[in-house]
Amino acid sequence: MLKIYQRLWQVNWAEQWQYRANLIMYLLYWLVSPVVYLAVWTTIARSQGSVGGLTVNDFVTYYMTLLIVDQLTSEITIHLLAYKIQDGTLSGELIRPIHPILTNTLMNNLAFKVLTILALVPVWIVLWFLFRPDYSSVTLSNLLLALPAILLGFTISFLLGAALTCVAFWTTRVFALSEFYWALAVMFSGQFVPLQLMPRLVQQIAGYLPFAMFKYIPIQIILGRLSAQEITRAYLVGIFWLLISILLFRWIWREGVKKFSAVGA
Repeated sequence: MLKIYQRLWQVNWAEQWQYRANLIMYLLYWLVSPVVYLAVWTTIARSQGSVGGLTVNDFVTYYMTLLIVDQLTSEITIHLLAYKIQDGTLSGELIRPIHPILTNTLMNNLAFKVLTILALVPVWIVLWFLFRPDYSSVTLSNLLLALPAILLGFTISFLLGAALTCVAFWTTRVFALSEFYWALAVMFSGQFVPLQLMPRLVQQIAGYLPFAMFKYIPIQIILGRLSAQEITRAYLVGIFWLLISILLFRWIWREGVKKFSAVGA
């Protein structure tokens, strides 16, 4: 099985290099929102001294860390798989003795992720010199403690994204559903604004949803802004949603394949 993943990685890595223009568009898409949020909130913080107890440097370190964490935990499964279900080209992958999502689609996500991170590095360095963030609160233990959170965030995000994409077995409107899901993720993951600045009710709801593990929780762990109790609770919620996402994905995939049909299949 390891050789299968290795070969799929080589194929998908080579494929990603063939779509450099597409890479640039995706990178710009991911960069625009955090950079705009960074500029807006630092401007407000400078004029008022702080916002909700967060200083200019707090916003700078938060959004610059967000740029990295977002790349590590995000997934693009719907853009890789939905059209294959809808136009029937998934048939060719179904006859292979491997799971098309947990192998080829997963490796495609990872290859795309590595390439975008490589492209992000020089942009992040430029932002560093522009905003001069103070990362003195970040320690090696914080980084190590955040790694499982990042892995957990990506795994949940990937499985939920795959389950959502598999709705295409029943409807052609899956991208509309994806936009609704994305809007919820933006609100409850801390992408738009750090969750501690959101209304109390939103913070409480976010504490029971998986989205905070996508961005907010790893960022706060890295920056050393969560207590041991808060980290433990976040991991327990994350593990719960991991189990839910596994069960949901397995069920919707199994039922969806039964309904799949394509010309020549």
